[in-house]
Amino acid sequence: MERALVERLEAAVARLESLAAGGSIQSIDAEISVVDPAIKALDELRENSLGKFLAAAEKIGGQVLESSKLVEQAFSVLRNLLVEAKQRKKPDTAELIEFLKPLNEVIMKANALTEGKRSEVFNHVKSAADSLSALAWIAYSGKDCGMSLPTAHVEESWQMAEFYSNKILVNYRNKDANHVEWVRCLKELYMPSLRDFVKAFYPLGPVWGVMGKTAPVPAKPPQTKAPAPPPPPRAPLFSTESAPPPAAPKGGLSAVFQEISSSKSVTAGLRKVTDDMKSKNRTDKSGVVTLNAKETQKSLPAFSKVGPPKLELQMGRKWAVENQIGKKNLFIDECDAKQSVYIFGCKDSVLHIKGKVNNITVDKCTKMGIVFTDVVAACEVVNCIGVEVQCQGSAPTISVDNTSGCQLYLSKEALAASITTAKSSEVNVLVPGLTAEDDWVELALPQQFIHVFKDGQFETSPVSHSGG
Repeated sequence: MERALVERLEAAVARLESLAAGGSIQSIDAEISVVDPAIKALDELRENSLGKFLAAAEKIGGQVLESSKLVEQAFSVLRNLLVEAKQRKKPDTAELIEFLKPLNEVIMKANALTEGKRSEVFNHVKSAADSLSALAWIAYSGKDCGMSLPTAHVEESWQMAEFYSNKILVNYRNKDANHVEWVRCLKELYMPSLRDFVKAFYPLGPVWGVMGKTAPVPAKPPQTKAPAPPPPPRAPLFSTESAPPPAAPKGGLSAVFQEISSSKSVTAGLRKVTDDMKSKNRTDKSGVVTLNAKETQKSLPAFSKVGPPKLELQMGRKWAVENQIGKKNLFIDECDAKQSVYIFGCKDSVLHIKGKVNNITVDKCTKMGIVFTDVVAACEVVNCIGVEVQCQGSAPTISVDNTSGCQLYLSKEALAASITTAKSSEVNVLVPGLTAEDDWVELALPQQFIHVFKDGQFETSPVSHSGG
């Protein structure tokens, strides 16, 4: 039995080598697709789960269908990369970035749809774009690469997309079943379909060829009288940020993250200010502020008026998340029940807290999303505007103080939480339905009360509003 299996594998390898010698890339791809059970399983996933998702998108059309087709394109690129990986040696960091370029370009197209003026289906487009980060599991190259294991990475990436897909369920419950079906198909595509596929075939990352070719490295252009300026650096791999990264240093993806977080090169390119450039020594200055000067001041980024962004563990006890602007993929995944999390001055960002912590405080944040698992003491929201908090586990106490616009998503384990509000408006609590198939139910907490003096004391009751 074993000998027959070995002979079949040797015959398959010999066939692939003969095809490679003949230079027929299409034939090699076809041969791998027939021999490799992982590619077969991926094709079945695309036909079933992805097919249902696209069928649901067809019913909605418009920008929802456009973003859904980019999801289909990304899965097609993933398949091509897995087939190609079998034909080449394991690449280094620079070669890996070049190898993953096609997938990165599709993800950037999906992220581009979320920019600009928000449409009515922004949550759909954002969910689809954020979900594509799950396909970045193919970039996993080892325990020191700065990523979670592939299966865990898929699960974490879906949680980021689920934050926006839950909004769709709330907005369209009992209104349009097509949108609800689209969300359910999107979730099924990743959880469990992609997660189970990666767990079964690629738990430790992509499978590279042993004697294959190496990834091509672009040739340097010929030098003329003066070297041409380098092209603008590419956007970060699998990132929604628009700022270009520095050149990747040697030492893997973890080295890239380390250089980004360091401050050694921040002032490397700054010019030295000479005496004649100082304001006090200039003869052409006047007391008139021109229009251009005013426009320059208005165009300064928001974080220039506050402190530097932080996401760090202080004294082993407190996670400080401060002044994060437009960061949609912030993660704290190494915490314990003795640590607290303090979130201050953040705007238009999303933070995921994996694991159990003692206390969470959200202070002076705007349009901030927080997704956490468990909290031992309390989750507090203070002095905020338009925040959303999702509890996936348990939370004994939730406090909302001096806040305008707060949405609380509670899991079934957190329904027993004690919620306290003070000087706050537009506080809504969303709870799961009776069954897993039911939509979330949104309940508004009262912000107006009636006080009636009776029997020597005041009796207070919330104001009930009638009407549609």
